[in-house]
Amino acid sequence: MLGTALLLSIGVVLTWVATARAAAKPQPAAIPVTVGTVTTGTMPVLLRGIGTVQADNTVTVRSRVDGQIVGVDFHEGQEVAAGALLFQIDPRPYAAALAEAEAVRAKDAAQLDAAVADLARYTHLLHGGFQSRQSYDQQKALVAQLRATISGDEAGIAAAKLNLDFTRIRAPIAGRLGAQLVDIGNIVRASDNTALVTIAQVRPIFVSFALPQQDLDAIRRHQAAAPLVVEARSRDDAHLLARGRLSFIDNTINTATGTIGLKARFANRRERLWPGAFVNVRMTLTERRDMPMVPESALQQGPRGWFVYLVGADHRVTRHPVRPALMEDGRAAIASGLTAGQVVVVNGQYRLTDGARIMERKAGKPG
Repeated sequence: MLGTALLLSIGVVLTWVATARAAAKPQPAAIPVTVGTVTTGTMPVLLRGIGTVQADNTVTVRSRVDGQIVGVDFHEGQEVAAGALLFQIDPRPYAAALAEAEAVRAKDAAQLDAAVADLARYTHLLHGGFQSRQSYDQQKALVAQLRATISGDEAGIAAAKLNLDFTRIRAPIAGRLGAQLVDIGNIVRASDNTALVTIAQVRPIFVSFALPQQDLDAIRRHQAAAPLVVEARSRDDAHLLARGRLSFIDNTINTATGTIGLKARFANRRERLWPGAFVNVRMTLTERRDMPMVPESALQQGPRGWFVYLVGADHRVTRHPVRPALMEDGRAAIASGLTAGQVVVVNGQYRLTDGARIMERKAGKPG
């Protein structure tokens, strides 16, 4: 009996020692992480490309008459209205030509007046039998000839006035002027086709871009329902420059690149788009509404696909598989695996394992 009691005492002591050692063993420290709550939101379905900004209209201004440039009435880079005076060509030769044409008409008009008066007298004499029919017919033909001459004179005057007007070279469209290409004092000739200045219409403006041909069916289908919204963004994609609408779909696939050409029109009131610039293009096909949303940083990718660390009520995490639908601007829309209100780890996942205990820091809501 004494041996049995001794063994029981030793067992109790060993049990107490083991329990004490277990209690003294340090527990793993909670891992600090940033967490966020799953929300619902709307995510656009986007197509992306690189575009080139093109002026709505570009005009190269040239002279339509010969002469010396005697005046320049603009500054390089100036914005001008349609009809604004740009260059003045020496008008004196054309004013003289107009005066000559008017003098010729006056001379022919005097001859016509005399011929008409003679025809009236011939008519009176013909009825009295004092004038031959031949003389009367000749006079009548002369009057018709002089009237035709007057019509030719009128056309000559109109041409002279037009040439005189062409000496004042005006802007055919409203837009932004380029560099002045010919200085005052130079002689220009219409036959030389010399460019004087260019005008680019920058309000509105267009962006030309291309997308893969496999997107064409979706583009046409959504465009038929409503005009598609197109964003022009800076090359680093950080800044929105302008928002416009898809205005053109090319009628042929580019066989060399397998792409379809497109154009979007922008009002460009602030002139943030400039002809010749390269921009990033985002075109919104449609929107997916009421989708579970998390920050894109919450998503992790492993051998079995995408997952997140789901936070439980005991401050422990569970590795939870998800299926992302869309990712854009730091947000991720989840097709399956999450519901609104759940809490997930947003940052600090690199130290986590399944079942790890965490110390939570709140993050802002996604988008």
